[in-house]
Amino acid sequence: MMLAPSSAPMPEQGWQTTGAMGSLQSLKKFHSQDFKDLRALCLSQGLLFEDPTFPAHTSSIGPSLLPEETLQQIQWKRPTELQRNPHLIMDGVSRFDIMQGEVGDCWMLAALGALTLRKQFLENVIPKDQGFQDDYAGIFHFRFWQYGEWVDVVIDDRLPILNGRYLFVHPRTSNEFWPSLLEKAYAKVHGSYQNLNGGYLSDALVDFTGGVQVQFSLKEPPPELKEILRAADRSQCLMGCSTPGQSRRNIELRNGIVQGHAYTITGAVKIPYKNGWKHIIRIWNPWGHGEWKGPWSDNSPQWDRVEPKYREALLRNKDDGEFWMSCENFQEQFSWVYICNNTPTFLDFGDGHCTMWSLTSYTNLWSPGLPTRRNRYSSGNGCCPLLCTGRNHYSSGAASTNPRYFFKVLDHDSNTYNVAISLMQKHAEGMQDEKNLDIGFSIITENSRVLKRIFFRTRDVTSYLILSPGTYTVVPAATEDQEFEFLLRIFIKNQDCNESSNSSTSPVLLMDVPRQNQDSSYKALFLRYAKQDTTIDALQLQQLLNEVILKDEMTSLGGRFSFDSCRGILALMDLNSNGRLTLQEFGSLWQCLTKYTDIFNKEDRNHSGFLDAAQLKNAVQAAGLATDAQLLRLLTLRYGDAHGRVGFSDFVCCMLRLDTMTHAFQNLAGGGSQILMTAMEWLTLVMYT
Repeated sequence: MMLAPSSAPMPEQGWQTTGAMGSLQSLKKFHSQDFKDLRALCLSQGLLFEDPTFPAHTSSIGPSLLPEETLQQIQWKRPTELQRNPHLIMDGVSRFDIMQGEVGDCWMLAALGALTLRKQFLENVIPKDQGFQDDYAGIFHFRFWQYGEWVDVVIDDRLPILNGRYLFVHPRTSNEFWPSLLEKAYAKVHGSYQNLNGGYLSDALVDFTGGVQVQFSLKEPPPELKEILRAADRSQCLMGCSTPGQSRRNIELRNGIVQGHAYTITGAVKIPYKNGWKHIIRIWNPWGHGEWKGPWSDNSPQWDRVEPKYREALLRNKDDGEFWMSCENFQEQFSWVYICNNTPTFLDFGDGHCTMWSLTSYTNLWSPGLPTRRNRYSSGNGCCPLLCTGRNHYSSGAASTNPRYFFKVLDHDSNTYNVAISLMQKHAEGMQDEKNLDIGFSIITENSRVLKRIFFRTRDVTSYLILSPGTYTVVPAATEDQEFEFLLRIFIKNQDCNESSNSSTSPVLLMDVPRQNQDSSYKALFLRYAKQDTTIDALQLQQLLNEVILKDEMTSLGGRFSFDSCRGILALMDLNSNGRLTLQEFGSLWQCLTKYTDIFNKEDRNHSGFLDAAQLKNAVQAAGLATDAQLLRLLTLRYGDAHGRVGFSDFVCCMLRLDTMTHAFQNLAGGGSQILMTAMEWLTLVMYT
């Protein structure tokens, strides 16, 4: 069951953001359990791990999730008892591995479905040092972000079984167990499976990423909704959505949409349709079945009017819970949208300017009626906040003892948000579902004017603003006379990446990092695909380019990198002429790929996945290369499709060859060689042969 955020903050235009970042460098051990030590102990004693902190007992299920007589019938079995050859992961992690069970945790599974699409976050949650083959001892561990820290959660692998069937989430492949075990670890963090029966998708997105998230109501969506969704998809955000309804029994409408339910948004594209363009959104149901039956569903006639290349790339006609629908139907059928990333990239709606977000985090204990305590500085390399023990500027009483946190804004653009502030109340370990207090904060200007005040009874209260340069104060507080520990995060955007900032916050991640850089640095990618070798061949290069560069559907619409095209790329970059690329050679290629990706995305303004002749001419010139009408015509013939459009993979091959041949001509001409042709004649010859 998905809880509707009816009590959530409703800032301007219906937006609400929550979250923050954390670090995996200093993991906190949940219940002080060390995975490696416990596994080593079990292996030395020849025992399978049994977790005393989350036992195979009805207490781990919860007292009121099921009738008492049903609870007594539950058996706890390990995967090795259920399957002859169990695996933690088979053929990678996919949303299609997940099928929801009896507990109403669609909110968590929808976030998990989004997580499977973003490998840079997924690897944080599911450590690779475990499985059923080597060093199996019945013990596993998973990681979740909790109040500013990454927490390592240990479990045993005993799963609740009722009448021979999984009680909760079960995998589509019978011997793959990562969904069931991860759900158990998340239930342990929340105290029981019962506590997963209804929740907020926004909370789960933050718990899986340590990121900052935004949600907005579709009753009054922002005018840029279509652009926001496509930009969020391109920038590797996690996305989800929910339908209206509070019923504990999900009602499936005739059109296939389930009320009071959470879904994953897995894609948002714009495609040619009839004589124009159509915005469509791809959505996945955590049930693993049950799909939209209206326009743009799997068997709808709309797909008959779509070019085969687009239809083959986008349409997956299976009863797997995933479907497409128009943006108009999406706004009619769904009530809320959620977007999450490790920095507030969505606040620029995919703006491509060089932008950096900085983050400062603070933890403190708020107590009513007591003198102000000095805060414990949590993260960021800036100055400690200035604290004031006097009365605050907006109220009296308990709130007057709150600490104050100062921050500076240096850059300002009246059209974009440049500050996001998030306050999270911390619950005791294992008590994540205890009652939330009514918390919030005020933002005060240098002249003591209260700019904004926001309070809500939620785990997180976050606001985003457009602030002019100056110094501002954040004053956290609670409306109740009850002590609480909080985590405060302040995100500030700096427009110039190259200019050193005097702000008190420390820079974190680039605002709009190209998607191929988000997964890892080029060195880490090279080593991963080289499989510990010192070089990669054409086949490995093909796999890398298709899996890392062509992550989203729109880029891959222009065709994937073929083996022959990768052999051609390798021949251009292989200085040793041995048919393989070294790390240094791959580094040069990676610089070119980054450059060409940025150029292609800027010229492909309609996000079709192709460049026409005019756009190709602009792209060549943007790369600093010369062209004329004859060469451009030959380039579209050599690298374009039947309509003269050039897809991304062909564009890369074209630009690499054009760049290499241009430099070859310049070297020949500069070296005193007698060349009886012009540069354009030379390029026309070598580019078409």
